[in-house]
Amino acid sequence: MLENRDYTLIIDKSGSMATPDQKGGKNRWYAAQESTFALASKCEQLDSDGITVYLFSGKFKRYDNVTSSKVSQIFMENDPSGTTDLAAVLKNATDNYFERKNAGQTKPNGETILVVTDGEPDDRKAVMRVIIEASRKMDRDEELAISFIQVGTDAQATRFLKVLDDELQSAGAKFDICDTITMDDMEDMSLSEILLNAIND
Repeated sequence: MLENRDYTLIIDKSGSMATPDQKGGKNRWYAAQESTFALASKCEQLDSDGITVYLFSGKFKRYDNVTSSKVSQIFMENDPSGTTDLAAVLKNATDNYFERKNAGQTKPNGETILVVTDGEPDDRKAVMRVIIEASRKMDRDEELAISFIQVGTDAQATRFLKVLDDELQSAGAKFDICDTITMDDMEDMSLSEILLNAIND
């Protein structure tokens, strides 16, 4: 399944991402950079055209064809600040997938969108709407997968991400396309290992 699939990485760059987490005192932003590099390196072996990376807070920026060599530059250009407008960036990423699908430009095995975030989104309902609408445009269950990976231990964020994982079908989603990994699930794994596991899953 890994082959012939596109990968999009959406990284929260809201202010709280500058928070250091206990282990080794690295902040979440640094951990996100390390894991983006690991993911880009892995995907390059499977797909030479790189991955799509979005960074978002109140606004978002999209970077196409990101290979491991471009990762540090992206992180140098951005600093954590602002809010968590997850709905807008997620809508852009899913709309982009369906535009490419309609134009015959998607990979045979579809796409995985990985979202690294540490807090609750500004508008929970809007995020749920985007995912439900995307699921209704899908022809088959596996073609689009969205994995939410929580960094940090915000209990509200954990609860919301669990809702995305467990309750969207009862709220009208056509397929269960969300998967959530929280800090508790990670145990001793690094964010890089988690991301690589998510795409191998």
